[in-house]
Amino acid sequence: MPERRTEVYDVVINGASVAGCAAAILYARRGARVALLERRSGMSAHKVLCTHYIQASAYPVMAELGLAEALDGIGAVRNSADYWTKWGWIKPEAETGPGVLPHGYSVRRESLDPLLRRMAAGTPGVDLKTGHTVNELIAEGDRVVGVAGTSAEGTFAVRAELVVGADGKDSTVARLAGAPAETADNNRFSYFAYFRGIPHPEGRRSARVYYLDPDNAYVMPNEDGVTVIAAVLSKARLDEFRDDIEGAYRNFVRSLPEGPDIDKAEMISKVIGTLNYPLISRRPSGAGYALIGDAALTSDPLSAVGCAWAMQSASWLVGATSDALLGNGELDTALTAYTERHAVETGAHHHLIADYAQARPFNEIEAFMFEAAARDSRLAQHFHTFGSRLMTLEDFMAPDVVAHAEKVNGWSLSEETLRSLAEGPPVAEAHTAGHGTTSAVAGTEGDAR
Repeated sequence: MPERRTEVYDVVINGASVAGCAAAILYARRGARVALLERRSGMSAHKVLCTHYIQASAYPVMAELGLAEALDGIGAVRNSADYWTKWGWIKPEAETGPGVLPHGYSVRRESLDPLLRRMAAGTPGVDLKTGHTVNELIAEGDRVVGVAGTSAEGTFAVRAELVVGADGKDSTVARLAGAPAETADNNRFSYFAYFRGIPHPEGRRSARVYYLDPDNAYVMPNEDGVTVIAAVLSKARLDEFRDDIEGAYRNFVRSLPEGPDIDKAEMISKVIGTLNYPLISRRPSGAGYALIGDAALTSDPLSAVGCAWAMQSASWLVGATSDALLGNGELDTALTAYTERHAVETGAHHHLIADYAQARPFNEIEAFMFEAAARDSRLAQHFHTFGSRLMTLEDFMAPDVVAHAEKVNGWSLSEETLRSLAEGPPVAEAHTAGHGTTSAVAGTEGDAR
């Protein structure tokens, strides 16, 4: 067997999907030499299970990458959302004049992933190596200094100052590095399919999200006139789907209030889904390695944060570490800064998402804010901004917002809940396994009205 040849780079990234491609492009533009490894051989490979909605919080990163312009070029939908609740529709509009809401994009992964991979491959300083499977970390003492694995040509090894795991919720880098992790059950399952010929009411191309309490659904326009329709259901309903998945899926979609007429549309895919999608929070860095995207934090697909946080975490990592990788700082200090930034940006949001993934009924605060947002245009915009991950929990439940919602609803939160809001969420514990962040909203019991 020929001797394994070792290549040397500044950064090696395992996984050439959303997070990995974004990080590779950003590192290379700052002067780093990047090896971008992808176990799949084809440039058109793509993730299948996805919400198909990139939150507006990632727009600055998309603009920096040049991805926003590229997505406009392939007809991706500049997204927003209307939300059905038992109190009525929440329909956010721009706050002033003829402007538009902050937006991300709705796009199928079969379009997004190859587009990003081509952008990364065309960036000077990035060596994209497809068909490369990592199965070993190279270590010196307790520090990760590279990766090794197999390809069509045989075995390979890559050494680098930093190893980045951008390899999804079942991350090989995280597993081999022993990254501390916390896992929470997801008590919902989901199925979706693609359709052509779905009309969108009032000429709006907003996604329609249904909060049926505790079940959920979304109807989302994508590029090329395709609409993805998803059923996200409490596991208490699993028996309905065991014998006839497509029949049960169609019956559920037909039952949606003011829902899409799927019987007059063409279903252009099979029904796709998963019965078990746990939420995994890992410490996003260690000695010589970092995790981004789902490798660092796999949240509930219903929240549609996966693609946005993949790009944002890539940006946070590159911003924290690029100078150190090029000799202008201490890498371990930079990795600690990245870990802390990741916790601050995602911790409180993820805690709320994980709590709602228990498929429980609305708690008091949720009922209070959903009802108010359905009745008031200002609060509808506020609700959408928070759901787009453009606002902190503290700002979402600021005293003036709560006071306005009380006037709109004609009822007040309980004294216990108001006290918990006044105390505020504790600071994210960035150095624990996962994030350890709690909040005043999650777990608050009360009248859901």
